[in-house]
Amino acid sequence: MDKYQLDTLAVRAGIERSQFGEHSEALYLTSSFVFKSAAQAAERFAEREKGPIYSRFTNPTVNVFEQRLAALEGAECCIATASGMAAILAMTMGLLKGGDHVIVSQSVFGSTIQLFVNIFKKFGLESTFVSATDVSAWQKAVKPNTKLLFLETPSNPLTEISDIAAIAAIAHKAGALLAVDNCFCTPVLQKPLELGADIVIHSATKYLDGQGRVLGGAVLGRRDVIHAGVFGFLRTAGVTLSAFNAWVILKGLETLRIRLEAQSASALELARWLEKQTGIERVYYPGLPSHPQHALAMQQQKSGGGIVAFDVKGGKDGAWKVVDNTRLLSITANLGDTKTTITHPATTTHGRITPEARAAAGIRDGLLRVAVGLEALEDLKTDLARGLS
Repeated sequence: MDKYQLDTLAVRAGIERSQFGEHSEALYLTSSFVFKSAAQAAERFAEREKGPIYSRFTNPTVNVFEQRLAALEGAECCIATASGMAAILAMTMGLLKGGDHVIVSQSVFGSTIQLFVNIFKKFGLESTFVSATDVSAWQKAVKPNTKLLFLETPSNPLTEISDIAAIAAIAHKAGALLAVDNCFCTPVLQKPLELGADIVIHSATKYLDGQGRVLGGAVLGRRDVIHAGVFGFLRTAGVTLSAFNAWVILKGLETLRIRLEAQSASALELARWLEKQTGIERVYYPGLPSHPQHALAMQQQKSGGGIVAFDVKGGKDGAWKVVDNTRLLSITANLGDTKTTITHPATTTHGRITPEARAAAGIRDGLLRVAVGLEALEDLKTDLARGLS
């Protein structure tokens, strides 16, 4: 479906109707699939014949999701996983080995830091954390055994913008791969593969579903990279996206652009309003001229996205006052929902990492993150103003 536009792909890519001719994507809730003969079973297991075998690694509903997201990102291959964290796990375990070195942005999600620092380290994987925005720091961190560079842009929660093309050039010169977490932007606002990245990571739990219903993740890229390494790990380890969750996320993809453009527009207006509030020290939003990487963001992205972060005066006490005085916003760490959410990163998403790591990532005690939904903008302002007054 290469000739079709993103909106069309989001609705129709990947559909293969069964003998019943269903219009909506079919939901295959089955653990296994039946073969016509022993010979066909052997051919399927040997991957000489295409077709479903076992839903841990081959399910028709999941396959539709993989093909659709691949079409949206412009990727040759997509492997769906149980969550965004499972996607990072599958990528790393499938492509790397003990003794390899990874360069990671110090501004990645808190659980991602935990994964590299505490889990992968046990298996002999070496990690170096560098500034998301200092390209020279990425170059200086390269070692002879560097095999992967990993970043998320915009970052969570400060919306720092990394120069994908420049960091891709560093990775490729070193013979390494660049993986970009595209959770905040999705292919609607940004396509990392077109900017030089080799791998794209998604937490489909967020904007791809868009309504806070199910968990999901994905790893995308060239077929020779993704299928050989990541699919092999998923087939054996089973970090699998369920058919039901895949079906739900497929419904979310159909409205992805409409939702994200509306949320981005509201987020920009909310950020402008927050900059004028006396109870706030600083606002972080890529769409604002005051953002340090505003120009780069406008080159890489179609808009600033739906996430706004800001430092409240009074540190933790001031931030908690804002949170506790909300009546409309949902106090939860999830994002990408049609319902606006608010969280205090220092004690939630980044609460398990060390104070030193939080400081290095710029996570201050007064920082709040708002993921803008689809409510009326004036109602969001009123809800936040109550705690800022």
